[in-house]
Amino acid sequence: MSKIWIKSVFYSVSVFVLFFLKSCSGSKSNTTQVKGYQLIWNDEFNVDGLPNKNNWNYETGFVRNEEAQWYQKENAVCKDGFLIIEVKKETKPNPDFISKSTADWRKNRDSIYLTSSCLITKDKQEWKYGRFEIKAKIPVEMGLWPAFWTLGVEHNWPANGEIDIMEFYKGKILANIAWEGDKKWKPVWDSKTYLLESFNNNNWANEFHIWRMDWDEKAIKLYVDNQLLNEVDLSNTFNGTNKNINPFHQSHYLLLNLAVGGMNGGDFLNTNFPAPFIIDYVRVYKKDKK
Repeated sequence: MSKIWIKSVFYSVSVFVLFFLKSCSGSKSNTTQVKGYQLIWNDEFNVDGLPNKNNWNYETGFVRNEEAQWYQKENAVCKDGFLIIEVKKETKPNPDFISKSTADWRKNRDSIYLTSSCLITKDKQEWKYGRFEIKAKIPVEMGLWPAFWTLGVEHNWPANGEIDIMEFYKGKILANIAWEGDKKWKPVWDSKTYLLESFNNNNWANEFHIWRMDWDEKAIKLYVDNQLLNEVDLSNTFNGTNKNINPFHQSHYLLLNLAVGGMNGGDFLNTNFPAPFIIDYVRVYKKDKK
């Protein structure tokens, strides 16, 4: 009996168990209420099939960080109340291939070997300040790089500002914020990193967790399961190239993706695929006026 067959069966059983547990847990309609906040946008992924086209666009192709996966919308599907973003092994020609001699890594790969999805709310939904939440079970195998993050709608990266509400690779949870330093394209990072072992839970990787950002005009606070991971004073986040621009005083859009390898993801040669990133919900709240 091959290891690949065993992995496939284990994955199918695991996903079935998650669906069964969720179906037995009852309605989530009351859980959207948060004291001091008003729910202004959410996706509960309760309709089977493609994600809601009113909420999400998709990135396509080899996009960033020299990652191994080709992004396509087909790898994101809603089933039984979950959004599943899945890395799959697929071999097909790279439609953007030009030549192996070019320095552009997006165009010097003649073939695609892994596919995944990156969902974004750009041109659909954007917000300035509030509470942002995701409940998800993330894959933690070597080489996998799941993330839930935001980018500002104006200026190029990193002058537009990046907020990594949830990011994982190489056994670490990261809570990051980036803006532009004194040179164009050069970021300043305010980053906190936590090894999975630091959560003192041997079953952590098999459970769903809630990542949260509380963001107002003064600060950004990033949490997992109500544990504060990072807090950034926004009086210190003006771009060095233009000190009149604070990228965290503008609207941002969301990105939700599962990457592989690249500059940070690590070696994935011994990682078995398919690999799922399973999301229960994404919610955005606005703070009540006092």
